[in-house]
Amino acid sequence: MGGHPYWYFVKYQEDVSQALNDLREQEFLAGRYNPAITFIDFPLTANSPAPGPKHPSIKAALKASLDDGTRSILDIDRISTHPRSQAANPLHPDTLKALYGTTQPDHKMVEEVEFLEDVERGHCVYLVIYKDGQPDELLFAGYSFD
Repeated sequence: MGGHPYWYFVKYQEDVSQALNDLREQEFLAGRYNPAITFIDFPLTANSPAPGPKHPSIKAALKASLDDGTRSILDIDRISTHPRSQAANPLHPDTLKALYGTTQPDHKMVEEVEFLEDVERGHCVYLVIYKDGQPDELLFAGYSFD
């Protein structure tokens, strides 16, 4: 079938690992993961389905998703300095510069440019989004295993 893209905007936190953990917990509690919802429609909005968790833990949800994965941020369990399966790594500054003409893109810039084409299945990237020259959001984006 092929990987499915996902992306999440969250409020900026200096501790990116904590931001990732908070996002994973939020999406688990919302029930936005396979197999609770087979395919999640992105971008998420206030009207996105949130049936609640269908498993007792993230670990149980991961186990139940089998080889497909959860098709969500739940598949990503750590931050890495370089691309790795099941990890989020920062989008390289040269890539940011090539895509946006800056290493400090704002929200509107990020929405207008597709940058996932080089991301492998089961991998995730993140970047800091700026507002008025200050970090404002983090974007986590990747492809599911299937």
